[in-house]
Amino acid sequence: MKKFLAEFIGTFSLVFFACGAAMFAGEYIGFAGISLAFGFALIAMAYGIGPISGCHINPAVSIGAFIANRLSAGDLVTYIIAQVAGAIVATGVLYLIAHGNETPYTGGFAANAMQNGYTIMSGFLFEAIATFLFVLVILGATQSSAPAAVAGIAIGLTLVAIHLIGIPITNTSVNPARSIGPALFQGGVAMSQLWLFVVAPIVGAVAAGLMFRLGLLEADA
Repeated sequence: MKKFLAEFIGTFSLVFFACGAAMFAGEYIGFAGISLAFGFALIAMAYGIGPISGCHINPAVSIGAFIANRLSAGDLVTYIIAQVAGAIVATGVLYLIAHGNETPYTGGFAANAMQNGYTIMSGFLFEAIATFLFVLVILGATQSSAPAAVAGIAIGLTLVAIHLIGIPITNTSVNPARSIGPALFQGGVAMSQLWLFVVAPIVGAVAAGLMFRLGLLEADA
């Protein structure tokens, strides 16, 4: 239950703060500000709930950890349910806030979909490769020989870099839960392309997990 609650709150916080920043402040802070919001939210949760659940707050990260033999099958199911639930509830709260203004809200919910004319192939490649690199950093920074005190910072800054590149391409997912919540409320293209933001991150995460499962990137004891 502690792990479920930690992953629920962590994913809720990520979506609430970061997608909220894109929704309500995006025109003021731009892509760089939104990217920082995602990174800062992750860093905060890494130190807030990391000691309880490891702060995956992302089904792709949990799948990568499972493939790398760092997470049990039971915990994998628990984590994914908590993460998706947290993302949906957070988006629901953002919906209520957005529609609590005297001016009718006509914007989206920072959902993921192809941007600026990029093709599905481009989006799939970006999401798979970015997730591979993201999960690789997470698994590398959290292995026993790595300096644990700075792992959250390294992981959060990696997420910032990924968003700086990816927002103009896919609005950046690398996190199926983060995509599912906003897509359910935004609908349309976000729903029709949701499969990409589930499948591509999983492909990248599995590849990263295998690198550690096979010992290719595990530090020597």
